[in-house]
Amino acid sequence: MMKKIILTLLLVMLTSCAPASAPTLAPDSVTSTFAAPTELPSPTPTSTFTPTPLPTSTFTATAIPFVESLKATVTADLLTCRYGPGPEYLYLFAFKKGANINLIGRVEGSDWVLVENEPQRCWIKEKFVTIQGDPQTLRSMYPDGFTLIVSPYYGPTAVLSAERKGDEVTVTWMDVPVSPGKYETPDMFPYIIEVWRCENGQIIFDPIPSRLPFITFIDQAGCSIPSHGRVYVQEKHGYAGPAEIPWPVR
Repeated sequence: MMKKIILTLLLVMLTSCAPASAPTLAPDSVTSTFAAPTELPSPTPTSTFTPTPLPTSTFTATAIPFVESLKATVTADLLTCRYGPGPEYLYLFAFKKGANINLIGRVEGSDWVLVENEPQRCWIKEKFVTIQGDPQTLRSMYPDGFTLIVSPYYGPTAVLSAERKGDEVTVTWMDVPVSPGKYETPDMFPYIIEVWRCENGQIIFDPIPSRLPFITFIDQAGCSIPSHGRVYVQEKHGYAGPAEIPWPVR
């Protein structure tokens, strides 16, 4: 009896000293202290770069600024100043070498320039003067802006025909005989034919003298401005006309 009691006590003591087993948790009751990393937000740009287009250059033709006058000095010993822009127009007078003059105009397609000589302006060839500036900045004064002195004795002629053969143009007009007493000099031409004709793509002003009532000259194609012309009768007191040339087409 005593042995059973001792055995029972030993069993009780052994049971109380054994470590307690860990409790088993149901899967639903498991909580984790580790949080899964969340997806980082995409960075928001603070500024947006927009390339600025480079400025495009646009070419604009600049017109030549005109001047009212240019100073010039005569370099020839005697420089003839004429009533019109060419060597065969009537003679007015001559400047001496070293004379200081003012130029106030020019002829498009020519190298003749207009001298301020009141009350009668006159024309000289620009190569016989030293010009303070560019003569191309002078305004075009012929035929608009200048009028030839009018003859009190003769009336205008009339153009009878203007014919073309290729680049060759022939103009015929009514004869107006000028009496020898109305000649400035024995070799004066009684007709001045002013033509603005095309040569090598440029319009040239060409005052052509004639003693006969017809003339032939060259007028090429290729100019942006149409060619044209007119006929004057010339005598020592002035000019009769002009008679416009009906320009022949190609």
